[in-house]
Amino acid sequence: MAQKEEAAAAATTTEESAPASQNGEDLENLDDPEKLKELIQLPPFEIVTGERLPVNYFKFQFRNVEYSSGRNKTFLCYVIEVQDKGGQVQASRGYLEDEHATAHAEEAFFNTVVPTFDPALRYNVTWYVSSSPCVACADRIIKMLSKTKNLRLLILVGRLFMWEEPAMQAALKKLKEAGCRLRIMKPQDFEYIWQNFVEQEEGESKAFEPWEDIQENFLYYEEKLADILK
Repeated sequence: MAQKEEAAAAATTTEESAPASQNGEDLENLDDPEKLKELIQLPPFEIVTGERLPVNYFKFQFRNVEYSSGRNKTFLCYVIEVQDKGGQVQASRGYLEDEHATAHAEEAFFNTVVPTFDPALRYNVTWYVSSSPCVACADRIIKMLSKTKNLRLLILVGRLFMWEEPAMQAALKKLKEAGCRLRIMKPQDFEYIWQNFVEQEEGESKAFEPWEDIQENFLYYEEKLADILK
């Protein structure tokens, strides 16, 4: 397994590219009553949504390192496949990231995306998540699968979050029992994210460059997950 990452530099890069305030607004001109009123009315956290995420976010947040120092955000890329009443399969995709610790991207998916589902149709959903769900999110996923019978969920994770904790291991087992499929991302999965969810230079698409220990770390986490779920 790879040695502990020198995450400080990458974390600085991430912080430098982060919004100046909680909702991406510049904290200036607050003497403007209308501007101040607008900021006050904003929610206490922001869920960032979109189709493609910045390159530096992907390279730092999705890297499947053993020690995740500085990686305190969750990035969730999703693909939704639905068969319409005419038999045609339609797909859509996007990504969510939690901007603050008070909200998680998994919860945001259930609050913003699932309500748009048609109860008469069946949905196959794939998540590509930077790290596995926490205990609270695992419980939320289980409850959602229980009441949303037309939803099938596959979760691919780059890293296992706090996998040594007994409560976390129990939560992962319950996810499996609830019918949620869970697996570790292979190098090919990271390449898929790069091609489909990461911003590319206009007019050109750069090839995915796997980091040195990507396969080694995948095998490490795959073994840990297999031991937990057996």
